[in-house]
Amino acid sequence: MSSTLEFQVENHIAVIRLNRPEVMNTYTAEMGQAWSEAYQRCDDDDDIRVVVVTGNGRAFCAGADMSQGGATFDTQQDMDFSTNPIKPAYQINKPVIAAMNGHAIGIGFSLGLQCDFRIVADEAKYGLLQVRRGVLSDACSHWLLPRLIGLEKAMQVILLGETMSGTTVVEKGLALKSVPADQVFPEAMKMAETMAKNSAPLITAMAKRLLWQSFDMSIDEMEAKETRWLHHSMGKPDAVEGGMAFFEKREPKWRGSVNAGFPKEE
Repeated sequence: MSSTLEFQVENHIAVIRLNRPEVMNTYTAEMGQAWSEAYQRCDDDDDIRVVVVTGNGRAFCAGADMSQGGATFDTQQDMDFSTNPIKPAYQINKPVIAAMNGHAIGIGFSLGLQCDFRIVADEAKYGLLQVRRGVLSDACSHWLLPRLIGLEKAMQVILLGETMSGTTVVEKGLALKSVPADQVFPEAMKMAETMAKNSAPLITAMAKRLLWQSFDMSIDEMEAKETRWLHHSMGKPDAVEGGMAFFEKREPKWRGSVNAGFPKEE
């Protein structure tokens, strides 16, 4: 694993920490590669039930590393890259919480938008400023934003390129909660611990997939797929365990495997 990122797993929760605090965790290709590998590791490991992404120091990710100034985006050479520089969080079969403990600008914000939940800091700055840098926003932000907050608010965020406080981010519907910076990670961990303990991992993965796919499905398509997947979930050990744990007033002991038990896509 690259020095630009730290990775640890405890109690079924993976914590990914962006680790360039001296430059506010600005994004580099090396960091992106390590970040993508960390997401893939989370997907492959059935012991991991929830993922929390945060930044070391006082920023989450303050955008692309622009230490080269005008040379950062001044060429069309070496165009072999995607707008999605890392494996998108919405493709991970585990809930991904972005604990955005400080500034998240440009790609730092758009990669946070790919997560399932965002907890932000009251006093930090967030925004997609690329329009003010002469390039397009990335990480499929033009697809995500209209679906998260509607077309007009998406236009406002992308076309004006302004920074927002944590409270404004929540008001616009782009984050779940805004708290003081030192409370962001504890809040994210509290949420992660609740899911890791109480939510059946396989069912959580199936539900996440259905929710993300719902953007591009009709109600009839959703009814058909949700029905097939509900049938798939019934009669499994976790379906029995969930009822027994409730009846016996104890914590559930989940056994379902996300990798081995996930229904096949049609």
